Amino acid sequence: MPGPTRPLHLAVALDTAGCQEADIYVELARLAERGALDFVTLDDSAAPAGETAGRLDALAVLARVAPATERIGLVPTVSAERTEPARVAASLAALDRASRGRAGWTVDVAAPRAANRPAGARPAAEAALWAEADDAAGAVARLWDSGEDGAEVRDTVAGRVVGHDGPRRGDSPSAFRAVRGPSVLPRSPQGRPVIAVDATTGPGRETAARHADLVLVRAEDPDTARAVGEELRDRARAHGREPGRPAVFVSLPVELRTPADAVGLAHLIGDWYAAGAADGFHLRPADTRRDLGLIVDGTVPVLQHRSLLRRFYPGSTLREHLGLGYPAGRCAAVGGAPVAGR
Repeated sequence: MPGPTRPLHLAVALDTAGCQEADIYVELARLAERGALDFVTLDDSAAPAGETAGRLDALAVLARVAPATERIGLVPTVSAERTEPARVAASLAALDRASRGRAGWTVDVAAPRAANRPAGARPAAEAALWAEADDAAGAVARLWDSGEDGAEVRDTVAGRVVGHDGPRRGDSPSAFRAVRGPSVLPRSPQGRPVIAVDATTGPGRETAARHADLVLVRAEDPDTARAVGEELRDRARAHGREPGRPAVFVSLPVELRTPADAVGLAHLIGDWYAAGAADGFHLRPADTRRDLGLIVDGTVPVLQHRSLLRRFYPGSTLREHLGLGYPAGRCAAVGGAPVAGR
């Protein structure tokens, strides 16, 4: 099969075991930005209920990273079933504003606690969590899209937004929780932050097909990655989404010790990309500070030399980096209430 002609996308996970200092993540994100990577991800490591020690708040850390960087996308993980959709929507929209349009959201679920889970119940419990996460992702997206571009907030007590067509109000439907809407805030710079979902396992794939702009897939060979991508796009088309969506990123663990390892990684990425395995690659370093330096100074130049990776950012927002258009609002003012649309 002929190889792809468009530049590939490259992203990296900043997760660093035992590190809770925002300054370290600022340093790492700026290093990734020097390599013109599309975005960085950061997982939210929650402590057990009632405890705060040892917890990394990915959203708060990347909010600190935002003013110290200029172009790279910032994509924290937020467990959808643990946080109210209105809070998720407002917090990520705030990150989008602070970063001037570079925010994303990795939708995830918290694993059921083993002590509370009977033997053999994991698949059902995971499916239930993803059903709730799917509902939350839809509610968040509707809240993001409920504001009219250029609208003004006049009556925040009543939850009314005044736009070009007059006032309107209404709620965002949800099967699991009451969600008041529309949003009382104007739309963020991207209209809607980029939504990512790890679609490696089955329960998350329906959420990915319905809501994700990009999916992360952990695969050991290009054929597996390509098959998962095709399945996801078939599901997405069944939901009426545009062809070619969502974008597929293979999520690869990497451990680099020498410049030769950086070159080897570039060849592996190039080979998988030529085989049509994915639109891009999400790298998960074993030692973030060591491996990221070798990726930026070794792997990236080789991919650029092979004309597979761009040398500069094509725009200023994460959507522009990924070739995603500005999303139109799903709600139109009709009789004072929002009406869902695509």
